[in-house]
Amino acid sequence: QVQLVESGGGLVQAGDSLRLSCAASGWSFSSYGMGWFRQAPGKERDIVAAISRSGSSTYYADSVKGRFTISRDNAKKSVYLQMNSLKPEDTAVYYCAARQTSMSALVTTTSNRYDYWGQGTQVTVSS
Repeated sequence: QVQLVESGGGLVQAGDSLRLSCAASGWSFSSYGMGWFRQAPGKERDIVAAISRSGSSTYYADSVKGRFTISRDNAKKSVYLQMNSLKPEDTAVYYCAARQTSMSALVTTTSNRYDYWGQGTQVTVSS
């Protein structure tokens, strides 16, 4: 069975760093583009970052550019989100998502095009 499991969320103070991990199992991880999304209370689910199958292309939301870094390790079937200089407005549930594609350099930024989702991990940033 295809599974995506996020980990690494928690409670931190503004200015701190946190690394989220997403581990895949039961499928060909390298066949999927990957993305991180987040949803805060009362807000829409928004793209945070995305990375292509090969890792050659990335995308970042304007609100996290320069602070967050997405990466993947296909051998470990994992994708990561390094979050630095965290702000209270980063508080949200963060979701890992996978989209099957034959294009190794494709980056997908819309949630309705992703095929599989993890259960989410809570990130809370206090001031």
